[in-house]
Amino acid sequence: MLAHISVKNFAVVKQIAVDVAEGLTAITGETGAGKSIAIDALSLCLGDRADAASVRKGAEKAEIVVHFDIKKVPLAKAWLEENELLQEDNPNECFIRRLVSNEGRSKAFINGVAVSLNQLKSLGQYLVSIHGQNAHYQLLKPDNQRKLLDSFAAHKPLLNEVAVTYDALKEKQQLLKQLQAAQKQRTDRKNLLEYQVQELDDYSIGEDEFSQLELEHKRLSNSQTLLEQAQISFYQLYEGEEFNALSAIQSSVDNLSELQEHDPTLGPIVDMLNEAAIQIEEASQEIRQYCDHLEIDPMKLQQVEQRYSEAMELARKHHVKPEGLYAMHMQLAEEYAGLLKDEGNLSALTKECEKNKEDYEKAALKLHASRTQSAKGLASKIESHVKDMNMQHAKIFIDVDYNEAAAPSAHGKDEVLIKVTTNPGQPADALDKVVSGGELSRIGLAIQVITSSGNQVPTMIFDEVDTGISGPTASIVGRLLRKLGEVSQVVCVTHLPQVAAHGHNQVFVTKLTDGDTTETKMLRLTENERVNEIARLLAGDKLTDTAIANAKDLLKL
Repeated sequence: MLAHISVKNFAVVKQIAVDVAEGLTAITGETGAGKSIAIDALSLCLGDRADAASVRKGAEKAEIVVHFDIKKVPLAKAWLEENELLQEDNPNECFIRRLVSNEGRSKAFINGVAVSLNQLKSLGQYLVSIHGQNAHYQLLKPDNQRKLLDSFAAHKPLLNEVAVTYDALKEKQQLLKQLQAAQKQRTDRKNLLEYQVQELDDYSIGEDEFSQLELEHKRLSNSQTLLEQAQISFYQLYEGEEFNALSAIQSSVDNLSELQEHDPTLGPIVDMLNEAAIQIEEASQEIRQYCDHLEIDPMKLQQVEQRYSEAMELARKHHVKPEGLYAMHMQLAEEYAGLLKDEGNLSALTKECEKNKEDYEKAALKLHASRTQSAKGLASKIESHVKDMNMQHAKIFIDVDYNEAAAPSAHGKDEVLIKVTTNPGQPADALDKVVSGGELSRIGLAIQVITSSGNQVPTMIFDEVDTGISGPTASIVGRLLRKLGEVSQVVCVTHLPQVAAHGHNQVFVTKLTDGDTTETKMLRLTENERVNEIARLLAGDKLTDTAIANAKDLLKL
C-alpha cells in the first residue's frame, strides 16, 4: 500500500510530505487549493508524462518520492524481482523517485535504479488504481463498458485466449493477403517460366557441355585440314623418298661419327643428334596413329553443328553467354519450383486461415458466454448499489450482443451496452439518453466500487468522483467508500462533508499566498481539527455551534 509521498517544487507546492494510513483517507480543502496535486504528483511516479510546467516557478527541478509497503503485494514483488529491482535487505518496501527539470527533461528511479516510463507504468498497475474526476463520463463509451464488465468477470484466461487466437489469425490473414495480391503477377511469371524451363529441359545442356561442344565443333569442322597437314608432316619427317628429316639426321650422325675419330669433341653433338632421331621417330609414329584415328564423319559434324547452333540460339534468346546456359537453366528451374511451392502455400495458408478463424470464433463464443453470465451479476450489483444511493426505481440491464458479422478483434465480437431505466414504466435505454449527470455519477461510482473491490491493487484513489451527489446520497457514497477502505487502502478527494466524515483519516489542503507567490500545504487533521473542517464543509467559512454539532454527529463523536 501507499505509505508516504513527498513532493518538492511541483506546481504550486514548495514542499509537502504526507503519510498515508490504511483505510479510507479523505482529502478536503477549499476549491482551487490543490487537493488533486498529490494525486497528480503520484501519477508522475506511475509513468505519466511530465513537462516544464510541472516545475514550480523559480525552481530548477521538481522531485516526487513515493514510498510503498509491498509486504502484501506479491505481484509487485514478483515484478521487482523479475526486473532485478527488489531490495535484498528490505524486500517489503519500494521507493519510486521522479525528477522533472524546468527544461522538461525527466528521470525516474525505482529503489535507486534508473528506469523507463514504461517500467514505471508496468509496476504502477500492481500498486495504485486512480479514478479521475470525470471517470463516470468514460462510462458512456461502449469500449469502457466492455472493459468494466471484463474487470468484474475476471475471465483473463478467456481474454488472453481470444487475443492469442486473434493475433494468429491476423498474422495468417496478412500473409494470405500478400500472396493473393501478387497472385496474378506470380501466375504470369509461372506460365512464362513453365515454357522456358520446359524448353531448357528439352535441350538439357550439361554443366560444362558447351565448352566441350565448342572444342569438338572446331575439331570436326577442320578434320580434313588436320588430316592433310598431319600426313604432310609425317611424310616430311619420316616417309619422304627423296628427303625426310629422320634420314637427314641419320646421315649427319653417320658422317660425324666417322669424323669423331679425328676430333673427339664431336661426341656430344653425335649424342644429341641420336636423341633427335629417336624423338623424330617417336613423333612420326604419334602422327601416324593420329591420322589413323582421326574421324572424318559428316553425320557427326552435322549433329554437333546442330546442337552447337541450338545452344547459341538459346543463349541469344535468354540474353546470356552460351557458357551460362546451364546456370540459367538451374536458376529458372529453382524459381519455377518456388512458384509452384507458393501455390501450394497459398492453398495451405487458406486452410490455415480457416482453421485459425474457427479457433478464434470458438474462443470468442466462450468469452461471450462468460460475459453474458457475468453481465447479469454485475447489473444486479449495480442496481443494488444505486438504489442505496437514492435511485430506488432504477433498473440496470447489461446487453451483450455477439455480432457475427463484425470483424475479428483482440477483445472478441461482443457489443456491450449498459441500459438503465430510472422511473417505473420508462423503457430501458443507453446511459446518455436516460440519466442525469448526478445519476451518471452515482452509477459510475457504484461500478468503480464493485469492480475495484475484486482487483488485486492495494491502493485506490478517487479524485472527486462524488461530483453531482449531495445529501443522503453522499452519506451512502461515504459508507460505500469506507466499506471499500476496510479491505483496501482508499484515498478520496472530496468536497462533501458526508463523504469526508466516513474517512478513517482526513487530510486538509490549504493554499497560502503572499501576493507574489502561492504555496499549497497538506495537513493531517486531528480529531478536533476534523470536526472544524467538517463543520466548514457544512456551513462555509463561518463556523456555528450548529455546524459543529452537525459535524460531530456526522463523525459520530
